[in-house]
Amino acid sequence: MLDHITLSSMSKELLTYRGRIVTTADLIFIRNMIASNPGESRYALSKRLCRAWDWTQPNGHPKDMICRGLMLHLDREGHIILPPARGNSRQHKRKRPEPTKIDVTPINTSLKKIRSQLRFEQVRRTHHEKIFNSLIEHHHYLGYAQPVGEHLKYIAFLGDSRPIGCLAFSSAAFALNIRDHFIGWTKKSCNNNRHLIAYNTRFLILPWVRVKFLASHLLSKCAAQISSDWQTLYHHPVYWLETFVDTERFSGATYKAANWIFLGKTKGRGKHNKTHKQITSIKDIYGLPLDPRFREKLCL
Repeated sequence: MLDHITLSSMSKELLTYRGRIVTTADLIFIRNMIASNPGESRYALSKRLCRAWDWTQPNGHPKDMICRGLMLHLDREGHIILPPARGNSRQHKRKRPEPTKIDVTPINTSLKKIRSQLRFEQVRRTHHEKIFNSLIEHHHYLGYAQPVGEHLKYIAFLGDSRPIGCLAFSSAAFALNIRDHFIGWTKKSCNNNRHLIAYNTRFLILPWVRVKFLASHLLSKCAAQISSDWQTLYHHPVYWLETFVDTERFSGATYKAANWIFLGKTKGRGKHNKTHKQITSIKDIYGLPLDPRFREKLCL
């Protein structure tokens, strides 16, 4: 097999996938790796490539899901030929989260009356994670989608075990002009430090819960602890939160009440649209700094 470092001197850029530049030398390396390990599965090959490239998350875990996505993309584009998928592909599809049995008695009260009973808990990699997945799948208008990469999940409980709301955060967008300009990022600092920001992908107050100011209160609770939770799970903090608010459904008042900053609007093109035409709803972009020195720390 040709050495990957030797090949780099005669390579040229082919594409960029999830922030990683893939060169023609990388293609040769992957082809040789597949040819040299004919009995290995796609899963084993992606693990091997992660090790060869030292392609890891900040906590040291391999970026295996992203690597598999890259290899599938290269296979579909005809750049490489992967071995056949093993087993019945239907067995490997993620099952839709099953409904969970919870108390759906209407709650119509004030935040003041229930504040002392509220418990806000990070449930990623806990026994409550299945409840979170189910609630989002069956009560959020976007449904549940399994995140790729770093992510946290929160449930707000009333009392010991009654869920009343959910929030999810994951890795942030690779490029967002309005955000990047506000932070003062260069392309290099964005590539190096993007893992230090988190994107609010889901926010749900269960439909039978009517408590004024509850939503903004939960956002504030989350902002106070998410950086330390991220540090615990992924061994680095986060200094900035961001989200998109669909203006055809919501006003964004909850985020404003929780001191999130309105940054601007999307153009409705979607992240994969190569034209200049609007194909999705216009969304408001909000951000929240978690550290007074966030610009300094993100631009290092």
